[in-house]
Amino acid sequence: MVFFLLASLLYSALSIILVIVAIAAVVFLVIKLGGWIAKLLIGMAVNSILGFIVLLAVGYFFKITVTFTIALIAAVALFGLPAVGTILILKIIGEVPLMLPL
Repeated sequence: MVFFLLASLLYSALSIILVIVAIAAVVFLVIKLGGWIAKLLIGMAVNSILGFIVLLAVGYFFKITVTFTIALIAAVALFGLPAVGTILILKIIGEVPLMLPL
């Protein structure tokens, strides 16, 4: 019984140490490559947000109904404005596949 208690305490202590080491490694990499990573992440976030805004604005102003599916949200979140352009072109020519709506 005592052995299992000590083993579980040792296991939890090792897992906490591994998590701390992993966080330290990530922080070190972000600091080392900080400028490049920050620019990349900010650029992707801005592109994704603009993609959703444009998709909603086009749907509102031009009365184009686009069904928000998991695939559409993932595409716009990952690729932003190019995904919106592709989705709108496919929607206009009638080739947007129906997936599971949210």
